[in-house]
Amino acid sequence: MKGLSRLLLGEGEAVRGAAAACHDGLLPDERQFQYAAKMNNLETMEKLFKKNVNINAVDTLKRTAFHFAVARSHVSVVDFLLHHKARLDMADQHGLTVIHLAAWTGNLSIMRKLVKAGADQKAENEEGMNVLHFAAQNNSVNIVDYFLQDLHLNDLNKPDGNGKKPFLLASEKGHVDMVNSLITMKLFTSEKDKEGNTALHLAAKNGHSEVVEILLEQWEEINYFNQNGETPFYLAVEGGHEKCAELLLEAGSDINILTQVCIQCPSSTQNNNSALQIAIQNGHLSLVTFLIDKNIDLVPKPEQKSSPLHLAVINNHLPVVKSLLDASHDINSLNHRQETPLHLAADLGNVELVEVLLKAGCNLKIMDKHGKTALAVASRSSHALVVDMIIKAERYYAMKQENPARSNDGSDFSLSFKQDHSTQTQQIRSSLWNLAYSQLKPQEWKKLALFWKFTDEQIKAIEEQWTGRKSYKEHGNRMLLIWLHGILLAHQNPVKHIYEDLVEAGFRTLAEKIRAASSTDMDSRKCLVS
Repeated sequence: MKGLSRLLLGEGEAVRGAAAACHDGLLPDERQFQYAAKMNNLETMEKLFKKNVNINAVDTLKRTAFHFAVARSHVSVVDFLLHHKARLDMADQHGLTVIHLAAWTGNLSIMRKLVKAGADQKAENEEGMNVLHFAAQNNSVNIVDYFLQDLHLNDLNKPDGNGKKPFLLASEKGHVDMVNSLITMKLFTSEKDKEGNTALHLAAKNGHSEVVEILLEQWEEINYFNQNGETPFYLAVEGGHEKCAELLLEAGSDINILTQVCIQCPSSTQNNNSALQIAIQNGHLSLVTFLIDKNIDLVPKPEQKSSPLHLAVINNHLPVVKSLLDASHDINSLNHRQETPLHLAADLGNVELVEVLLKAGCNLKIMDKHGKTALAVASRSSHALVVDMIIKAERYYAMKQENPARSNDGSDFSLSFKQDHSTQTQQIRSSLWNLAYSQLKPQEWKKLALFWKFTDEQIKAIEEQWTGRKSYKEHGNRMLLIWLHGILLAHQNPVKHIYEDLVEAGFRTLAEKIRAASSTDMDSRKCLVS
Protein backbone atom coordinates (compact mmCIF):
# COMPACT_ATOMS: atom_id res chain seq x y z
CA MET A 1 0.00 0.00 0.00
CA LYS A 2 1.49 3.25 -1.14
CA GLY A 3 2.79 5.42 1.69
CA LEU A 4 1.83 3.11 4.56
CA SER A 5 5.14 1.27 4.88
CA ARG A 6 7.09 4.42 5.66
CA LEU A 7 4.46 5.74 8.03
CA LEU A 8 4.60 2.53 10.04
CA LEU A 9 8.40 2.45 10.31
CA GLY A 10 9.90 2.08 13.76
CA GLU A 11 12.13 4.34 15.79
CA GLY A 12 15.33 3.33 14.01
CA GLU A 13 14.03 4.61 10.70
CA ALA A 14 12.82 7.82 12.33
CA VAL A 15 16.31 8.45 13.68
CA ARG A 16 17.86 7.80 10.27
CA GLY A 17 15.28 10.12 8.78
CA ALA A 18 16.40 12.87 11.14
CA ALA A 19 19.85 12.75 9.52
CA ALA A 20 18.25 13.89 6.27
CA ALA A 21 16.28 16.63 8.00
CA CYS A 22 17.48 19.34 5.69
CA HIS A 23 15.46 17.69 2.92
CA ASP A 24 12.11 17.26 4.75
CA GLY A 25 10.82 20.77 4.14
CA LEU A 26 10.19 21.45 7.86
CA LEU A 27 11.47 24.13 10.21
CA PRO A 28 13.55 22.82 13.15
CA ASP A 29 10.68 23.10 15.68
CA GLU A 30 8.21 21.51 13.23
CA ARG A 31 10.58 18.66 12.58
CA GLN A 32 11.05 18.12 16.31
CA PHE A 33 7.27 18.22 16.83
CA GLN A 34 6.68 15.53 14.20
CA TYR A 35 9.43 13.38 15.65
CA ALA A 36 7.90 13.72 19.12
CA ALA A 37 4.55 12.60 17.69
CA LYS A 38 6.22 9.53 16.17
CA MET A 39 7.89 8.70 19.48
CA ASN A 40 4.83 9.34 21.69
CA ASN A 41 6.68 12.16 23.48
CA LEU A 42 3.91 14.40 24.84
CA GLU A 43 6.20 16.50 27.00
CA THR A 44 8.18 17.74 24.01
CA MET A 45 5.01 18.33 22.00
CA GLU A 46 3.52 20.50 24.77
CA LYS A 47 6.71 22.58 25.06
CA LEU A 48 6.78 23.17 21.31
CA PHE A 49 3.06 23.99 21.23
CA LYS A 50 3.66 26.71 23.77
CA LYS A 51 6.28 28.10 21.39
CA ASN A 52 3.54 28.36 18.76
CA VAL A 53 4.85 25.58 16.55
CA ASN A 54 2.67 24.86 13.52
CA ILE A 55 1.08 21.55 14.54
CA ASN A 56 -0.29 21.07 10.99
CA ALA A 57 3.09 21.48 9.29
CA VAL A 58 3.68 19.01 6.46
CA ASP A 59 6.89 17.35 5.35
CA THR A 60 7.81 16.80 1.70
CA LEU A 61 5.41 13.83 1.59
CA LYS A 62 2.63 16.07 2.90
CA ARG A 63 2.42 14.22 6.22
CA THR A 64 1.57 15.87 9.48
CA ALA A 65 2.26 14.92 13.08
CA PHE A 66 -1.33 13.59 13.14
CA HIS A 67 -0.48 11.04 10.41
CA PHE A 68 2.41 9.64 12.45
CA ALA A 69 0.47 9.58 15.73
CA VAL A 70 -2.45 7.60 14.24
CA ALA A 71 -0.21 5.30 12.19
CA ARG A 72 1.58 4.28 15.40
CA SER A 73 -1.60 4.17 17.53
CA HIS A 74 -0.37 6.74 20.06
CA VAL A 75 -3.74 7.45 21.71
CA SER A 76 -2.46 10.16 24.07
CA VAL A 77 -0.85 12.04 21.17
CA VAL A 78 -4.09 11.76 19.18
CA ASP A 79 -5.98 13.22 22.18
CA PHE A 80 -3.47 16.06 22.40
CA LEU A 81 -3.82 16.90 18.70
CA LEU A 82 -7.62 16.69 18.81
CA HIS A 83 -7.69 18.91 21.87
CA HIS A 84 -5.58 21.50 20.09
CA LYS A 85 -7.73 21.36 16.93
CA ALA A 86 -5.22 19.73 14.60
CA ARG A 87 -6.66 19.27 11.11
CA LEU A 88 -8.23 15.90 10.35
CA ASP A 89 -8.72 16.29 6.61
CA MET A 90 -5.14 16.69 5.43
CA ALA A 91 -4.12 14.02 2.89
CA ASP A 92 -0.52 13.04 2.21
CA GLN A 93 0.84 12.74 -1.32
CA HIS A 94 -0.87 9.35 -1.70
CA GLY A 95 -4.22 10.66 -0.51
CA LEU A 96 -3.98 9.05 2.93
CA THR A 97 -5.84 10.82 5.73
CA VAL A 98 -5.77 9.95 9.41
CA ILE A 99 -9.06 8.06 9.17
CA HIS A 100 -7.51 5.70 6.62
CA LEU A 101 -4.61 5.02 8.94
CA ALA A 102 -6.93 4.29 11.86
CA ALA A 103 -8.79 1.79 9.67
CA TRP A 104 -5.55 0.12 8.66
CA THR A 105 -4.22 -0.22 12.20
CA GLY A 106 -7.60 -1.40 13.48
CA ASN A 107 -7.51 0.92 16.48
CA LEU A 108 -11.24 1.32 17.20
CA SER A 109 -10.67 3.74 20.08
CA ILE A 110 -8.81 6.18 17.84
CA MET A 111 -11.33 5.67 15.04
CA ARG A 112 -14.23 6.61 17.32
CA LYS A 113 -12.39 9.74 18.43
CA LEU A 114 -11.75 10.77 14.81
CA VAL A 115 -15.34 10.17 13.74
CA LYS A 116 -16.63 12.10 16.75
CA ALA A 117 -14.26 14.96 15.89
CA GLY A 118 -15.73 15.14 12.39
CA ALA A 119 -13.28 13.23 10.19
CA ASP A 120 -14.60 12.57 6.69
CA GLN A 121 -15.89 9.00 6.94
CA LYS A 122 -16.07 8.59 3.17
CA ALA A 123 -12.66 9.98 2.28
CA GLU A 124 -10.80 8.14 -0.49
CA ASN A 125 -7.11 7.98 -1.27
CA GLU A 126 -5.67 8.29 -4.79
CA GLU A 127 -6.48 4.63 -5.48
CA GLY A 128 -10.14 5.11 -4.59
CA MET A 129 -9.86 3.27 -1.28
CA ASN A 130 -12.00 4.23 1.68
CA VAL A 131 -11.90 3.10 5.33
CA LEU A 132 -13.67 -0.16 4.52
CA HIS A 133 -11.04 -1.10 1.94
CA PHE A 134 -8.19 -0.36 4.34
CA ALA A 135 -9.83 -2.29 7.16
CA ALA A 136 -10.61 -5.29 4.95
CA GLN A 137 -7.10 -5.39 3.56
CA ASN A 138 -5.52 -5.46 7.02
CA ASN A 139 -8.08 -7.70 8.75
CA SER A 140 -9.46 -4.93 10.99
CA VAL A 141 -12.80 -6.66 11.59
CA ASN A 142 -13.79 -4.30 14.41
CA ILE A 143 -13.50 -1.29 12.09
CA VAL A 144 -15.73 -2.90 9.45
CA ASP A 145 -18.29 -3.80 12.10
CA TYR A 146 -18.23 -0.24 13.40
CA PHE A 147 -18.85 1.38 10.02
CA LEU A 148 -21.42 -1.11 8.77
CA GLN A 149 -23.21 -2.22 11.94
CA ASP A 150 -22.99 0.93 14.07
CA LEU A 151 -22.79 3.74 11.52
CA HIS A 152 -24.74 1.89 8.78
CA LEU A 153 -22.51 3.28 6.05
CA ASN A 154 -23.30 0.48 3.61
CA ASP A 155 -22.47 2.66 0.61
CA LEU A 156 -18.79 2.31 1.56
CA ASN A 157 -18.99 -1.27 0.27
CA LYS A 158 -18.04 -0.39 -3.30
CA PRO A 159 -15.16 -1.09 -5.70
CA ASP A 160 -11.92 0.82 -5.28
CA GLY A 161 -9.96 2.23 -8.21
CA ASN A 162 -8.88 -1.28 -9.21
CA GLY A 163 -12.42 -2.59 -9.11
CA LYS A 164 -11.94 -4.47 -5.85
CA LYS A 165 -14.64 -4.42 -3.21
CA PRO A 166 -13.59 -5.00 0.42
CA PHE A 167 -14.49 -8.70 0.08
CA LEU A 168 -12.01 -9.13 -2.77
CA LEU A 169 -9.27 -7.32 -0.83
CA ALA A 170 -9.80 -9.52 2.22
CA SER A 171 -9.71 -12.67 0.04
CA GLU A 172 -6.58 -11.49 -1.74
CA LYS A 173 -4.79 -11.04 1.58
CA GLY A 174 -6.07 -14.32 3.03
CA HIS A 175 -7.85 -12.81 6.03
CA VAL A 176 -10.10 -15.63 7.20
CA ASP A 177 -11.79 -13.64 9.98
CA MET A 178 -12.58 -10.75 7.67
CA VAL A 179 -13.92 -13.01 4.92
CA ASN A 180 -16.18 -14.82 7.37
CA SER A 181 -17.36 -11.55 8.87
CA LEU A 182 -18.24 -10.09 5.46
CA ILE A 183 -20.07 -13.28 4.49
CA THR A 184 -22.07 -13.07 7.72
CA MET A 185 -22.99 -9.48 6.81
CA LYS A 186 -24.06 -10.78 3.37
CA LEU A 187 -21.27 -8.90 1.61
CA PHE A 188 -19.99 -11.97 -0.24
CA THR A 189 -19.64 -11.15 -3.93
CA SER A 190 -18.70 -13.04 -7.09
CA GLU A 191 -18.06 -9.76 -8.89
CA LYS A 192 -14.76 -9.30 -10.68
CA ASP A 193 -12.12 -6.59 -10.41
CA LYS A 194 -10.84 -4.64 -13.40
CA GLU A 195 -8.54 -7.53 -14.38
CA GLY A 196 -11.43 -9.98 -14.32
CA ASN A 197 -10.42 -11.65 -11.06
CA THR A 198 -13.00 -12.92 -8.61
CA ALA A 199 -12.26 -13.34 -4.91
CA LEU A 200 -11.54 -17.00 -5.68
CA HIS A 201 -8.95 -16.03 -8.30
CA LEU A 202 -7.20 -13.72 -5.84
CA ALA A 203 -7.19 -16.17 -2.94
CA ALA A 204 -5.95 -19.04 -5.12
CA LYS A 205 -3.25 -16.92 -6.76
CA ASN A 206 -1.81 -15.98 -3.37
CA GLY A 207 -2.03 -19.46 -1.85
CA HIS A 208 -4.65 -18.74 0.80
CA SER A 209 -6.05 -22.26 1.12
CA GLU A 210 -8.27 -21.52 4.14
CA VAL A 211 -9.97 -18.69 2.28
CA VAL A 212 -10.27 -20.84 -0.86
CA GLU A 213 -11.99 -23.50 1.21
CA ILE A 214 -14.46 -20.93 2.60
CA LEU A 215 -15.14 -19.43 -0.82
CA LEU A 216 -15.79 -22.82 -2.42
CA GLU A 217 -18.74 -23.26 -0.06
CA GLN A 218 -20.28 -20.15 -1.60
CA TRP A 219 -19.23 -20.67 -5.22
CA GLU A 220 -21.10 -22.14 -8.14
CA GLU A 221 -18.91 -21.50 -11.21
CA ILE A 222 -15.26 -22.14 -10.39
CA ASN A 223 -13.86 -22.21 -13.93
CA TYR A 224 -14.34 -18.48 -14.56
CA PHE A 225 -11.62 -16.88 -16.70
CA ASN A 226 -10.04 -13.56 -15.82
CA GLN A 227 -8.94 -11.14 -18.54
CA ASN A 228 -5.71 -13.11 -19.02
CA GLY A 229 -7.74 -16.26 -19.62
CA GLU A 230 -6.74 -17.81 -16.30
CA THR A 231 -8.94 -19.82 -13.95
CA PRO A 232 -8.47 -19.92 -10.17
CA PHE A 233 -7.03 -23.44 -10.53
CA TYR A 234 -4.48 -22.27 -13.09
CA LEU A 235 -3.41 -19.38 -10.83
CA ALA A 236 -3.00 -21.72 -7.87
CA VAL A 237 -0.71 -23.97 -9.90
CA GLU A 238 1.19 -21.00 -11.34
CA GLY A 239 1.97 -19.80 -7.83
CA GLY A 240 3.04 -23.26 -6.67
CA HIS A 241 0.14 -23.56 -4.21
CA GLU A 242 -0.56 -27.29 -4.10
CA LYS A 243 -3.15 -27.19 -1.31
CA CYS A 244 -5.23 -24.60 -3.16
CA ALA A 245 -4.96 -26.59 -6.38
CA GLU A 246 -6.09 -29.73 -4.61
CA LEU A 247 -9.12 -27.99 -3.07
CA LEU A 248 -10.13 -26.54 -6.43
CA LEU A 249 -9.79 -29.90 -8.16
CA GLU A 250 -11.93 -31.57 -5.52
CA ALA A 251 -14.54 -28.86 -6.08
CA GLY A 252 -14.68 -29.61 -9.79
CA SER A 253 -12.07 -27.43 -11.47
CA ASP A 254 -11.12 -28.59 -14.96
CA ILE A 255 -7.57 -29.93 -14.69
CA ASN A 256 -7.02 -29.84 -18.46
CA ILE A 257 -8.46 -26.41 -19.19
CA LEU A 258 -6.18 -24.08 -21.15
CA THR A 259 -5.67 -20.38 -20.65
CA GLN A 260 -7.80 -18.52 -23.12
CA VAL A 261 -6.77 -15.89 -25.66
CA CYS A 262 -6.43 -12.49 -24.03
CA ILE A 263 -8.42 -9.82 -25.88
CA GLN A 264 -5.77 -7.20 -25.19
CA CYS A 265 -2.82 -9.49 -26.00
CA PRO A 266 -3.84 -12.19 -28.53
CA SER A 267 -0.21 -12.97 -29.39
CA SER A 268 0.83 -13.53 -25.77
CA THR A 269 2.97 -16.61 -25.05
CA GLN A 270 0.70 -17.14 -22.06
CA ASN A 271 -2.18 -18.15 -24.33
CA ASN A 272 -3.19 -21.82 -24.52
CA ASN A 273 -1.09 -22.87 -21.53
CA SER A 274 -2.16 -25.79 -19.39
CA ALA A 275 -1.71 -26.01 -15.63
CA LEU A 276 0.95 -28.67 -16.18
CA GLN A 277 2.88 -26.41 -18.52
CA ILE A 278 2.96 -23.49 -16.10
CA ALA A 279 4.00 -25.79 -13.25
CA ILE A 280 6.89 -27.02 -15.41
CA GLN A 281 7.93 -23.52 -16.50
CA ASN A 282 8.02 -22.37 -12.88
CA GLY A 283 9.88 -25.47 -11.70
CA HIS A 284 7.21 -26.67 -9.24
CA LEU A 285 8.24 -30.34 -9.15
CA SER A 286 5.82 -31.35 -6.40
CA LEU A 287 2.93 -29.82 -8.34
CA VAL A 288 4.05 -31.54 -11.54
CA THR A 289 3.99 -34.84 -9.68
CA PHE A 290 0.62 -33.95 -8.16
CA LEU A 291 -0.90 -33.14 -11.56
CA ILE A 292 0.49 -36.31 -13.12
CA ASP A 293 -0.98 -38.33 -10.24
CA LYS A 294 -4.32 -36.66 -10.96
CA ASN A 295 -4.09 -37.91 -14.57
CA ILE A 296 -3.64 -34.57 -16.26
CA ASP A 297 -3.42 -34.91 -20.02
CA LEU A 298 0.21 -35.23 -21.12
CA VAL A 299 -0.65 -34.91 -24.82
CA PRO A 300 -0.53 -31.29 -25.99
CA LYS A 301 -3.58 -29.84 -27.71
CA PRO A 302 -3.25 -28.85 -31.41
CA GLU A 303 -3.17 -25.15 -30.49
CA GLN A 304 -0.23 -25.61 -28.11
CA LYS A 305 3.28 -25.04 -29.48
CA SER A 306 5.14 -27.39 -27.14
CA SER A 307 4.53 -30.51 -25.10
CA PRO A 308 5.20 -30.61 -21.34
CA LEU A 309 8.40 -32.54 -22.03
CA HIS A 310 9.65 -29.84 -24.42
CA LEU A 311 9.07 -27.21 -21.75
CA ALA A 312 10.86 -29.26 -19.09
CA VAL A 313 13.87 -29.57 -21.38
CA ILE A 314 13.86 -25.88 -22.34
CA ASN A 315 13.74 -24.90 -18.67
CA ASN A 316 16.43 -27.43 -17.69
CA HIS A 317 14.25 -29.19 -15.12
CA LEU A 318 15.86 -32.63 -15.06
CA PRO A 319 13.70 -34.06 -12.22
CA VAL A 320 10.58 -32.94 -14.12
CA VAL A 321 11.84 -34.61 -17.29
CA LYS A 322 12.32 -37.85 -15.36
CA SER A 323 8.83 -37.58 -13.82
CA LEU A 324 7.24 -37.05 -17.22
CA LEU A 325 9.11 -40.00 -18.74
CA ASP A 326 8.12 -42.18 -15.78
CA ALA A 327 4.52 -41.18 -16.52
CA SER A 328 4.90 -42.43 -20.12
CA HIS A 329 5.02 -39.01 -21.76
CA ASP A 330 5.69 -39.40 -25.48
CA ILE A 331 9.46 -39.02 -25.67
CA ASN A 332 9.27 -38.32 -29.39
CA SER A 333 6.55 -35.68 -29.30
CA LEU A 334 7.00 -32.83 -31.76
CA ASN A 335 6.67 -29.11 -31.14
CA HIS A 336 5.51 -26.54 -33.69
CA ARG A 337 8.95 -26.65 -35.35
CA GLN A 338 8.81 -30.44 -35.63
CA GLU A 339 11.55 -30.78 -33.01
CA THR A 340 11.71 -33.59 -30.48
CA PRO A 341 12.80 -32.93 -26.89
CA LEU A 342 16.17 -34.38 -27.90
CA HIS A 343 16.56 -31.73 -30.60
CA LEU A 344 16.13 -29.06 -27.92
CA ALA A 345 18.48 -30.71 -25.43
CA ALA A 346 21.09 -31.16 -28.17
CA ASP A 347 20.83 -27.54 -29.22
CA LEU A 348 21.28 -26.46 -25.60
CA GLY A 349 24.26 -28.78 -25.18
CA ASN A 350 22.78 -30.14 -21.96
CA VAL A 351 24.63 -33.39 -21.30
CA GLU A 352 22.43 -34.53 -18.41
CA LEU A 353 19.18 -34.05 -20.31
CA VAL A 354 20.60 -35.69 -23.44
CA GLU A 355 21.74 -38.65 -21.33
CA VAL A 356 18.28 -39.18 -19.86
CA LEU A 357 16.57 -38.96 -23.24
CA LEU A 358 19.07 -41.27 -24.94
CA LYS A 359 18.79 -43.88 -22.21
CA ALA A 360 15.00 -43.71 -22.48
CA GLY A 361 15.27 -44.79 -26.10
CA CYS A 362 14.21 -41.72 -28.06
CA ASN A 363 14.04 -41.87 -31.84
CA LEU A 364 17.34 -40.57 -33.17
CA LYS A 365 16.28 -40.44 -36.81
CA ILE A 366 13.49 -37.84 -36.54
CA MET A 367 14.16 -34.67 -38.50
CA ASP A 368 12.91 -31.19 -37.68
CA LYS A 369 11.24 -28.96 -40.25
CA HIS A 370 14.70 -28.02 -41.59
CA GLY A 371 15.57 -31.65 -42.21
CA LYS A 372 18.05 -31.88 -39.30
CA THR A 373 18.37 -34.73 -36.86
CA ALA A 374 19.33 -34.12 -33.23
CA LEU A 375 22.88 -35.14 -34.17
CA ALA A 376 23.02 -32.47 -36.86
CA VAL A 377 21.66 -29.88 -34.42
CA ALA A 378 24.30 -30.71 -31.80
CA SER A 379 27.01 -30.64 -34.45
CA ARG A 380 25.86 -27.27 -35.80
CA SER A 381 25.88 -25.88 -32.24
CA SER A 382 29.45 -27.19 -31.67
CA HIS A 383 28.46 -29.35 -28.70
CA ALA A 384 31.12 -32.03 -29.20
CA LEU A 385 30.27 -33.99 -26.06
CA VAL A 386 26.63 -34.23 -27.09
CA VAL A 387 27.61 -35.17 -30.67
CA ASP A 388 29.66 -38.07 -29.36
CA MET A 389 26.89 -39.17 -26.99
CA ILE A 390 24.33 -39.30 -29.79
CA ILE A 391 26.67 -41.24 -32.06
CA LYS A 392 27.32 -43.71 -29.23
CA ALA A 393 23.59 -44.12 -28.81
CA GLU A 394 22.99 -44.57 -32.54
CA ARG A 395 25.62 -47.30 -32.72
CA TYR A 396 24.47 -48.94 -29.49
CA TYR A 397 20.81 -49.18 -30.54
CA ALA A 398 21.84 -50.34 -34.02
CA MET A 399 23.85 -53.13 -32.38
CA LYS A 400 20.85 -54.11 -30.28
CA GLN A 401 18.71 -54.30 -33.39
CA GLU A 402 21.24 -56.56 -35.04
CA ASN A 403 21.49 -58.71 -31.90
CA PRO A 404 17.96 -58.90 -30.39
CA ALA A 405 19.11 -61.57 -27.98
CA ARG A 406 21.09 -58.93 -26.10
CA SER A 407 17.99 -56.79 -25.52
CA ASN A 408 16.85 -58.70 -22.46
CA ASP A 409 20.10 -59.96 -21.00
CA GLY A 410 20.06 -57.43 -18.15
CA SER A 411 23.48 -56.11 -19.12
CA ASP A 412 22.43 -52.47 -19.54
CA PHE A 413 22.10 -51.52 -15.87
CA SER A 414 25.26 -49.39 -16.13
CA LEU A 415 24.42 -47.94 -19.54
CA SER A 416 25.72 -44.45 -20.11
CA PHE A 417 26.59 -42.37 -23.14
CA LYS A 418 28.64 -39.78 -21.29
CA GLN A 419 32.37 -39.31 -21.61
CA ASP A 420 34.22 -42.20 -19.97
CA HIS A 421 36.56 -41.23 -17.12
CA SER A 422 36.71 -44.61 -15.37
CA THR A 423 40.01 -45.98 -14.07
CA GLN A 424 39.21 -49.41 -15.58
CA THR A 425 39.50 -48.07 -19.11
CA GLN A 426 42.31 -45.61 -18.52
CA GLN A 427 45.04 -47.73 -20.11
CA ILE A 428 43.18 -48.54 -23.32
CA ARG A 429 42.00 -44.93 -23.63
CA SER A 430 45.61 -43.82 -23.31
CA SER A 431 46.62 -46.20 -26.08
CA LEU A 432 43.84 -44.93 -28.33
CA TRP A 433 44.84 -41.31 -27.62
CA ASN A 434 48.40 -42.12 -28.65
CA LEU A 435 47.12 -43.81 -31.79
CA ALA A 436 45.07 -40.78 -32.77
CA TYR A 437 47.55 -38.05 -31.89
CA SER A 438 50.87 -39.70 -32.78
CA GLN A 439 50.31 -42.43 -35.35
CA LEU A 440 47.26 -41.89 -37.53
CA LYS A 441 47.78 -39.58 -40.50
CA PRO A 442 45.17 -37.15 -41.79
CA GLN A 443 42.16 -38.96 -43.27
CA GLU A 444 43.24 -42.32 -41.79
CA TRP A 445 40.82 -41.98 -38.89
CA LYS A 446 38.02 -41.74 -41.45
CA LYS A 447 39.18 -44.98 -43.07
CA LEU A 448 38.90 -46.69 -39.71
CA ALA A 449 35.53 -45.05 -39.04
CA LEU A 450 34.13 -46.39 -42.31
CA PHE A 451 35.60 -49.82 -41.51
CA TRP A 452 33.66 -49.71 -38.22
CA LYS A 453 30.50 -48.66 -40.08
CA PHE A 454 30.30 -45.07 -38.89
CA THR A 455 27.77 -43.32 -41.11
CA ASP A 456 28.61 -40.35 -43.29
CA GLU A 457 26.44 -38.15 -41.04
CA GLN A 458 28.32 -39.33 -37.96
CA ILE A 459 31.70 -38.63 -39.53
CA LYS A 460 30.52 -35.23 -40.71
CA ALA A 461 29.25 -34.42 -37.21
CA ILE A 462 32.62 -35.29 -35.67
CA GLU A 463 34.43 -33.19 -38.25
CA GLU A 464 32.22 -30.17 -37.63
CA GLN A 465 34.36 -29.15 -34.68
CA TRP A 466 37.32 -27.46 -36.36
CA THR A 467 40.22 -26.09 -34.37
CA GLY A 468 42.85 -25.88 -37.08
CA ARG A 469 44.93 -28.04 -39.40
CA LYS A 470 45.52 -30.64 -36.71
CA SER A 471 41.85 -31.07 -35.88
CA TYR A 472 42.02 -34.54 -37.40
CA LYS A 473 43.89 -35.72 -34.31
CA GLU A 474 41.00 -34.76 -32.01
CA HIS A 475 38.52 -36.14 -34.53
CA GLY A 476 40.33 -39.45 -34.59
CA ASN A 477 40.50 -39.66 -30.80
CA ARG A 478 36.77 -38.98 -30.45
CA MET A 479 35.95 -41.60 -33.07
CA LEU A 480 38.15 -44.18 -31.30
CA LEU A 481 36.48 -43.50 -27.93
CA ILE A 482 33.05 -43.90 -29.52
CA TRP A 483 34.19 -47.21 -30.96
CA LEU A 484 35.53 -48.24 -27.53
CA HIS A 485 32.15 -47.47 -25.94
CA GLY A 486 30.45 -49.96 -28.27
CA ILE A 487 33.10 -52.64 -27.79
CA LEU A 488 32.80 -52.46 -24.01
CA LEU A 489 28.99 -52.59 -24.11
CA ALA A 490 29.32 -55.68 -26.33
CA HIS A 491 31.55 -57.21 -23.65
CA GLN A 492 34.45 -57.70 -26.06
CA ASN A 493 38.19 -57.38 -25.44
CA PRO A 494 39.17 -53.93 -26.74
CA VAL A 495 42.92 -54.71 -27.02
CA LYS A 496 42.31 -57.87 -29.02
CA HIS A 497 39.64 -56.14 -31.10
CA ILE A 498 41.71 -53.07 -31.98
CA TYR A 499 44.63 -55.27 -33.01
CA GLU A 500 42.55 -57.49 -35.28
CA ASP A 501 40.62 -54.57 -36.77
CA LEU A 502 43.75 -52.53 -37.49
CA VAL A 503 45.27 -55.52 -39.27
CA GLU A 504 42.13 -56.16 -41.29
CA ALA A 505 41.80 -52.47 -42.17
CA GLY A 506 45.40 -52.40 -43.49
CA PHE A 507 47.21 -50.89 -40.50
CA ARG A 508 49.33 -53.90 -39.42
CA THR A 509 52.29 -51.78 -38.29
CA LEU A 510 50.04 -49.70 -36.05
CA ALA A 511 48.40 -52.86 -34.77
CA GLU A 512 51.74 -54.27 -33.63
CA LYS A 513 52.66 -51.01 -31.90
CA ILE A 514 49.41 -50.79 -29.96
CA ARG A 515 49.61 -54.42 -28.87
CA ALA A 516 53.13 -53.93 -27.63
CA ALA A 517 52.16 -50.84 -25.71
CA SER A 518 49.13 -52.41 -24.09
CA SER A 519 49.20 -54.36 -20.87
CA THR A 520 48.93 -58.11 -21.42
CA ASP A 521 46.69 -58.52 -18.41
CA MET A 522 43.97 -56.12 -19.67
CA ASP A 523 40.73 -57.87 -18.95
CA SER A 524 37.90 -56.30 -20.92
CA ARG A 525 35.32 -58.02 -18.81
CA LYS A 526 36.25 -55.65 -15.98
CA CYS A 527 35.92 -52.60 -18.20
CA LEU A 528 32.71 -50.76 -17.52
CA VAL A 529 31.31 -47.66 -19.14
CA SER A 530 30.62 -45.12 -16.40
